[in-house]
Amino acid sequence: MGEFRRGVRLGIDPGKARVGVARCDRDGMLAVPVETVPRDERSVERIAELVAEHEPIEIVVGLPLNLRGDDTPSTADAREFAAAVAARCALPVRLVDERLSTVTAHAALRQSGRTQKGSRKVVDQVAAVVLLQHAVDSEKTTGSPAGEPVPLPE
Repeated sequence: MGEFRRGVRLGIDPGKARVGVARCDRDGMLAVPVETVPRDERSVERIAELVAEHEPIEIVVGLPLNLRGDDTPSTADAREFAAAVAARCALPVRLVDERLSTVTAHAALRQSGRTQKGSRKVVDQVAAVVLLQHAVDSEKTTGSPAGEPVPLPE
């Protein structure tokens, strides 16, 4: 069994309107929110700036599957976004099943007393935190990186 690879990671939860970004420490103890990036033609460039700032060893991108584990219309979008990030940042990018991260994020925000309307700006960041923490914990448990690697362009 492999062992946990030390190093900062970025977690990305791509949505239609916004992209949540989180990071974890070198030991993968705690994932924390970084920012919500507007989803537009500058999104990938902003992610590249965050990569330069945080110097992660890899990027984990949420892959929205339906509850049966099948692709959804958002799945192709997430794969394309992950490929664009991989091409721009020249770093390993992994797609990780994020079926429950947004649901978990909404539940956590509700428990903290936030309204749905007031949560919109941070829910993407919280979803990215949930996704990244899950990926890091999974690697610690299994000794293998979570998810599937995004192939780098030739």
